[in-house]
Formats: sequence, structure tokens, C-alpha cells
Amino acid sequence: MTGYESLTQLGRPSTIPASPGEAVIERVANPEPGFTYVVRFVCPEFTALCPLTGQPDFAHLVLDYIPDAWIVESKSLKLFLASFRNHGAFHEACTLMVARRVVDLLMPKWLRIGGYWYPRGGMPIDVFWQTGAPPEGVWIPPQEVAPYRGRG
Repeated sequence: MTGYESLTQLGRPSTIPASPGEAVIERVANPEPGFTYVVRFVCPEFTALCPLTGQPDFAHLVLDYIPDAWIVESKSLKLFLASFRNHGAFHEACTLMVARRVVDLLMPKWLRIGGYWYPRGGMPIDVFWQTGAPPEGVWIPPQEVAPYRGRG
């Protein structure tokens, strides 16, 4: 396991953190630092709580990034995303909190997030953010999450 000794969650039993603030997202060195490529994580069952009613809110998150020196360790990212299950915040805050934590950890060349939230009060609220324009010459696949009517 040379080079991965600092990881505290991968290959070990882990529990879902009680809150996003308690969650630890880990990183490893980019295995292909000479290439410009896109990494995509999709979380089709993201859950958080309405901060006013405590009712669950559901989203389909799509996170795309172009690594620089680091890539995210996926188990720690999954545990971080699961930690929102008992976290009360509006859709916008949850989506941007995920993006900011990953940007702060990895300092990627580029990052984009799409938070496709299921309806609250009969209206879906979708949240999008990116760090800026992607580097020239890299293929960025479309997120292609259907509008609510077709999400099923």
C-alpha cells in the first residue's frame, strides 16, 4: 500500500459521519499528472433535510473535475455525501458546500457541479456552479440529467 498510508478510511470499516462538518474527504496523488482528463462522480440518491421542516430532500448530483496534483479518494467522498442525510440546509447551500469542499481539498484545474433536486412544493430547484472556463482542448461530457418530468 505504498503511498497510501495516510488514508484513514479506505480498506477499513467506516461509519457515516454525523454531519458534513465532521466528514473527512481524503486525496491521493494524481496517477497521471501529465494528462488533462475529466473525473466524474454521480450521486443519484443524494439526501439532505429541509432546514425548516426537517423533511428529506433528494437530488441527483453530478460532479466533474479536472485534476491537477490530486484526485479525491472515492470512499471518503461517498461518506461525505452520505453525511448530508441528517444535515439541514437549502438546496443551494448543500450543492455549493460539496463543490467548495472538493475545490479546497484538491485545488483542481477545473470543477463543475450540477445539483438536480427533486420538487419541493411542486417545483424542482436545480443548482449549478463551476470554477471557471475549462482548459482548452479537453472534452467535457454533458451532464445530461433529464428535466424533472423524465428523471424517474
